[in-house]
Amino acid sequence: MPAATPHGFTSPPGASEREIPVLWALVPVVSLILLLFLVIVVVPMELGGAAAQSETTSKFEGSGHFPLILAGAIGALVAARFGWKWHAIHAGMLYTINLAMGAVLILLVIGVLMATWMASGIVPALISWGLELMAPSFFLPATCAVCSFVSLVTGSSWSTAGTVGVALIGVAQAMGIDPAMTAGAIISGAYFGDKLSPMSDTTNLAPAMAGSDLFAHIRHMLWTTGPSWVIAMATFTIVGLTMNATDLGTSVDEIQTLLQEKFDPGPVHLVIPVLVIAMVFKRSPPLPTLALGAGLGGVLAMFRGVQLSEVLSVGLNGYVSSTGNAAVDELLSRGGMFSMHSTVFLILAAMVFSGVLERTGMLRVLAFSVLSRADSTRSLIASTVLTSIGANILAADQYISVVVPGRMYAEEYRRRGLAPQNLSRALEDGGTITSPLIPWNTCGAFMSAALGVATGSYAMYCFLNLANPIVSIFYGVTGWTILKAPEQAGSQAPDSGI
Repeated sequence: MPAATPHGFTSPPGASEREIPVLWALVPVVSLILLLFLVIVVVPMELGGAAAQSETTSKFEGSGHFPLILAGAIGALVAARFGWKWHAIHAGMLYTINLAMGAVLILLVIGVLMATWMASGIVPALISWGLELMAPSFFLPATCAVCSFVSLVTGSSWSTAGTVGVALIGVAQAMGIDPAMTAGAIISGAYFGDKLSPMSDTTNLAPAMAGSDLFAHIRHMLWTTGPSWVIAMATFTIVGLTMNATDLGTSVDEIQTLLQEKFDPGPVHLVIPVLVIAMVFKRSPPLPTLALGAGLGGVLAMFRGVQLSEVLSVGLNGYVSSTGNAAVDELLSRGGMFSMHSTVFLILAAMVFSGVLERTGMLRVLAFSVLSRADSTRSLIASTVLTSIGANILAADQYISVVVPGRMYAEEYRRRGLAPQNLSRALEDGGTITSPLIPWNTCGAFMSAALGVATGSYAMYCFLNLANPIVSIFYGVTGWTILKAPEQAGSQAPDSGI
């Protein structure tokens, strides 16, 4: 994730502003659900009735832009009914949009990086070597393992997906492996490290909100993340072994020949990726690191004979392959700053919606409503996980899904004598891990744009991200690994917690 942590959240209502009741707070939420159903399911079916409008359908299908904006407008009307002035609502929108600016800048730079790395031959070289080294049957678990290692060392799911992930997607397409499956393996591995690395911002943010120690938090997360990773690796292995190997990569030799002829892969193509990954390992800021990688890719392209004007055009509009092979051209034609415009607009629309709910206290009211129904430890853990998932959906930001429930529930965990690492673990098991599964969340939008696969297509293959919340809730229900606070118990041994 980009290293930008939000500070300061919902302030109390002013003199003329009243707290919004929970039923009214649900109005924009229900409106969003209905509008998404209308836009994603009903409208494409109507447009799809005419073959002549198929292109319109493909562009419109799955778009959450208008539902988010309209639901935000409905939320603003609800807030106005309870005395909230436009300047306060508008300030909330601008605040959450400002939180997303770091993600937007990284998205734009990733678009340029993908294009210049294509034009310079970096990604084609990595694809060519990957085709030689990785067997199709074990490609998915190998992808998950590689991304797990890189993200664990770097602490960044975004950098992992934007560098290693882009190359692995290309290898998968050349082999004939479903890119959605590959994206699921990449994201599963990337978020394994995002959760467990002490260099990850959310891994530091969650214990800060809960009041627990960083390394106690990481050790406690191993109980849920470890089994989830094993489940994911086992599932990817089974899926890989059950794929029909005779149908995979039937044109691999032809693809490798074309890549060799057009890009002449050599050691020079490794220098820039190794430099970028080394900077990521050293915890260099993501934006300048990726920008440097994009710039060096453009320089390498010029050394290969590409004109400066072409490099600038590619950086803006994307690289267009012209090998004459339709499969290779589709594989390599991607990237460019302009390719990210739809994703950027989606993030801005999501921030408009979440800004209204967060600033006017509707998000807080909904969280407290859930908390009031958590009358046991088992329901408290489940409520925390589900609230973090809900915050990811409503607030469209991974940080808010950790911070808001963390602030809301910290006192209740202390009151019940539960160790704070129970809360910090639940925040990550619900918040951090599910953020890339939601199309309009900043993480979901980034992963979809960087990997070139729709969130709705890859989500079902993110086995780690799907299993982790279930494992966490299971532990809460059974009481396994639930810790009492030190002053409540003589040791930190797990108790029943029920």
